[in-house]
Amino acid sequence: MSGKRRATPAPRRSLVRLPSVPLVAGVAVLAVSATAAVTGAGAGVTTLASTGSTVGSTQAIGAAAGQALSRRGPLVSRGDIRDSGSEETDPELVALAEKQVAEYAAKLKEMRQAAEKQAAKIKENKWVLPLDSYGITATFGQYGLWASYHTGLDFNANTGDRILSVANGTVTSTGYDGAYGNKTVVTLDDGTEIWYCHQTSIYVSVGDRVNGGEVIGTVGTTGHVTGSHLHLEVRPGGGGPVDPFQAFVEHGIVP
Repeated sequence: MSGKRRATPAPRRSLVRLPSVPLVAGVAVLAVSATAAVTGAGAGVTTLASTGSTVGSTQAIGAAAGQALSRRGPLVSRGDIRDSGSEETDPELVALAEKQVAEYAAKLKEMRQAAEKQAAKIKENKWVLPLDSYGITATFGQYGLWASYHTGLDFNANTGDRILSVANGTVTSTGYDGAYGNKTVVTLDDGTEIWYCHQTSIYVSVGDRVNGGEVIGTVGTTGHVTGSHLHLEVRPGGGGPVDPFQAFVEHGIVP
């Protein structure tokens, strides 16, 4: 073996510091999971078209992770990989990924708060039906027993059945009113007046604050009637009457 030259090992090169695939991808997955959680929590709110924004945010996070991974340089040598033991991360790329996640987390929080605010607004302005059980016997605009045309919606019910406020508002009038009989007027927060007529009993007083679904009186036969029923009128801004049926439909209820 004498006379032969020993092979000189190739000089070892230090491993280029590369961003860890699991770390960068893991950050992106964490953000996507947060997106799904927030979207699921707000699924019951229909008024905000948040789905598009959420999907866009998720795609952007994925794109950011992809950009970070694309900046990874090639491996220097297989020997280097064997000797390195584990990959190391580029602090700048990690910081970039974390910044992107923080920005989108802030956007998701803003979207959630907006959804909660809208849900509270919808709940506040929600209408309910004025009776638990009824039948419609006369609609708005009909002619017949009335002096001109029918100015409300008649809900046939039994004397003594409870009457519910259709929405949140303040009682602005109570008492006997000629052909309307015993009448309660509740002015809603937007200025719309709801008239409840022909009552047997009135349970509220002027100035009382009532909520949608709260009992305000009972069905009766007072005033100009041919049988026990609730005559309900809707008067925007305290002006002339409009079709109550349409008003209910606009608030998501079909009488």
